Amino acid sequence: MKTKSLLGILPVCVFLASLVLPACAADSLVASDFKEESWAKTIDFFDYARAYATRHGMTPPLSSWHAYMYMTYVNTRGLHMLYAGLSNITFGEGAYFTIPMQTFMMHYKTNNRTRDVLLASTFLMLLAFNETSDSIYPDSPDVNDTLWASFSFGFDLSALNATLPVLNSKTELFPLTHSDDNLTWSWGMKYTNLTAFWWRTWIDPVNPHFDNSWPIAITVYDELTFTYNLTINPTTHTATLTENHVIGRMRQLLLKWLPLLWVHYNSTGTYFLGSKISNDTIYDFIQNNQIKMSIVNFQTTILADRETYSRTASGQNVTEDTETSVTDTSIATYADDGEKICAANFGAKKTYKLYNYTADPTETNYTIYNATARTAKVAGFAGNAGLFIYHIGLMKFLPLIVVHMRPQLYERAKETITNMSRANYFYLIGYPTYSGYRVEHDPTITIYLTTSITPAHQYFGLVLIIAAVAVVAVAVVVLTRRRKSKQPPQPPEFQAGIEQRTS
Repeated sequence: MKTKSLLGILPVCVFLASLVLPACAADSLVASDFKEESWAKTIDFFDYARAYATRHGMTPPLSSWHAYMYMTYVNTRGLHMLYAGLSNITFGEGAYFTIPMQTFMMHYKTNNRTRDVLLASTFLMLLAFNETSDSIYPDSPDVNDTLWASFSFGFDLSALNATLPVLNSKTELFPLTHSDDNLTWSWGMKYTNLTAFWWRTWIDPVNPHFDNSWPIAITVYDELTFTYNLTINPTTHTATLTENHVIGRMRQLLLKWLPLLWVHYNSTGTYFLGSKISNDTIYDFIQNNQIKMSIVNFQTTILADRETYSRTASGQNVTEDTETSVTDTSIATYADDGEKICAANFGAKKTYKLYNYTADPTETNYTIYNATARTAKVAGFAGNAGLFIYHIGLMKFLPLIVVHMRPQLYERAKETITNMSRANYFYLIGYPTYSGYRVEHDPTITIYLTTSITPAHQYFGLVLIIAAVAVVAVAVVVLTRRRKSKQPPQPPEFQAGIEQRTS
């Protein structure tokens, strides 16, 4: 894996990121939390790893390493849901990186009341694309298109010879709320003032790679927001989760001309070395070059004693690493004996809202367009390990949290949940009409469970957090092998620790 050039830009990033270091504290996380009906808190996962490693005679993470995660937990009607979103992470250089990493997990029993299901859905990245004359799938990124993968940071880029404002990227947490009957729950996280590096990327499963020299472009956009709504229906024995994506409008675009020399686009025109050279705006550039946007997610579902497979409503098996359009349909996942255990319904919400900032700077009005959705071959993404190299320091410690899981379930989770190549399927959601404007969209996932009014035992809560936190890191763990409600730290000087678990 070639990473020298990519790592070469890290000192610049570290300097820029270290300019703003506000302070705050984090919450504790203990085993008894998972007996409760619900909670929301921000924890330092590396602090948990240090406590565990010290207790078990293992080498702990350095004391200067911190990874702040916002977690929400719901435990009701036989369903355990754990959400984890990464606020920021540091490896001790004084630089805190705001990296969007999102996952939600659901643990429940199937309708026959005998099988434990663990479902994980993970946001991997934004992927911009430009279709070529050889495109295979219209309005969806494919191997014949020109692709750019993003890696998001949050820091000031004024040192790059461009006219840019000083940025202070933050995360805003949406508290966990619920209806009076505890059947509807909402929560979320917003990343603001995000800076994204974009690298030319190829997703051919035979030769997946990316151009790991200097990024081809750097952008700043208003926000990347994830809000979640969970609805439980005891009558139909289903739970439905909608995940609303908001990709804020791009405000700044730095296009590489030569290393450290950038053409700068914003909403007023085009600039070079501080001088305006054209009236073409960032939105003109994106529109004229027909650059489109997409989101890359993947989903994994496991049973303790059965294999699973996924197929579309028409019967197309998407677990066999196929590429299938699912814009107007759903993907259901089954146990290998045919029991239906969950579904992702893309046809239920196949439109998205686009807010044209040029026509309406207040971003009040919007136009509705059709989104696209399809599955993609796993190897095309799993082979691009270098895009996630900065996550690795966090990923290698995440398995420490699995020790309280039942052995057979732990082994299954280790083989599948933490292995991106074992996902049931990858899916790409495309937004073909884009121009750099604000996008809003909310796909739907439905699970099929046995509802009850009995609180879950601590065991199941531990199973959930074990798998969920591992899945936050699923991309990098496998890629490197190649196949509170309190507001979060912004970033902190941190002393508090996470209380040790007991067996």
